[in-house]
Amino acid sequence: MLSVRLPQLFDIHQVPKVFREDGIMSGYRHPRSSALDCILSSFQMTNETVNIWTHFLPTWYFLWRFSMLCSTLDFLTESYTWPLLVYLLLICLYPFTSSCAHIFSTMSDEARHICYFFDYGALSLYSLGCAITYGSYVMPDCWVNSWLHQHFVTIAICNSLFCTSMSCYSRFVELQFPHKSKILRTAAFVVPFLFDSFPLFYRLLSCCWGSCSPSEALASHSYHLLFAFLTCFLFASHLPERLAPGRFDYIGHSHQLFHVCAVVGTHFQMEAVLTDMASRKDWLTSHSFLPSFLGTMGVLALGILLNLAIIGTFSAGLPRTPRQSTSASSGAHLHQE
Repeated sequence: MLSVRLPQLFDIHQVPKVFREDGIMSGYRHPRSSALDCILSSFQMTNETVNIWTHFLPTWYFLWRFSMLCSTLDFLTESYTWPLLVYLLLICLYPFTSSCAHIFSTMSDEARHICYFFDYGALSLYSLGCAITYGSYVMPDCWVNSWLHQHFVTIAICNSLFCTSMSCYSRFVELQFPHKSKILRTAAFVVPFLFDSFPLFYRLLSCCWGSCSPSEALASHSYHLLFAFLTCFLFASHLPERLAPGRFDYIGHSHQLFHVCAVVGTHFQMEAVLTDMASRKDWLTSHSFLPSFLGTMGVLALGILLNLAIIGTFSAGLPRTPRQSTSASSGAHLHQE
């Protein structure tokens, strides 16, 4: 019978520092895994398996929602739907890119950095997609056609480039200055999130002050913000594994919980955007300019090209290491750092 030998796993002291995670003591894959070994490891219980599947499976959920919306909305000719189209494309892209990054990140030191460069780029583009939809459907009534509204997406493009650049740079100082790296990477994603959510914060505060009536959209927006804050907290804190190293190596560590909160938050965000889009359509189309192709798909294309240029620049700056023909199943001696 044909048998498949799953890749060998290693403890934290058996892998180079660049592959180590705080509080995760075991379940590491070989740092010179082949592409096949990486794929096989996604069906094996490692410290990355849940990370892989908590973003791979949601990709299919978001694709399913996208396909359902394609049957009810006219994305080809109705310009009002184009911001939503950009957003839907990007909420399918970012979990898929993250899943691939976690699968193939142990092929080499260089591959690990490049995989996560693309992961950061996809998250950066997602923040840009949020800005496009928020500027089109979520902007408070009193801000519509204001200076901020007119330049919202332009500023978001700059935030996207800042996000990708800062997060990629943080990997270059990670080994020497881990705390500085964490601060830079966290700030890289917090800044676009806060800017994108600024109109939403205003709407929620207005309702708290009694200036508006609670709505289904604002309830979903609130859930999204709750999960977004949980996502940030888990990413920055490394809890619970920091309190009990080795206890959460395979199930329950912060990055897994971070993935779950991010996806659940995106679900609530999508529902809120859809509700605002439908309920505010008549008012927005009569009081504001309709989305343009250049302002939606054109911005997406520009964002992709600029982010790819940043990723290419940082990838070219990585130190080159000789590729060793060592597979995870070989049990060969691992380089210590």
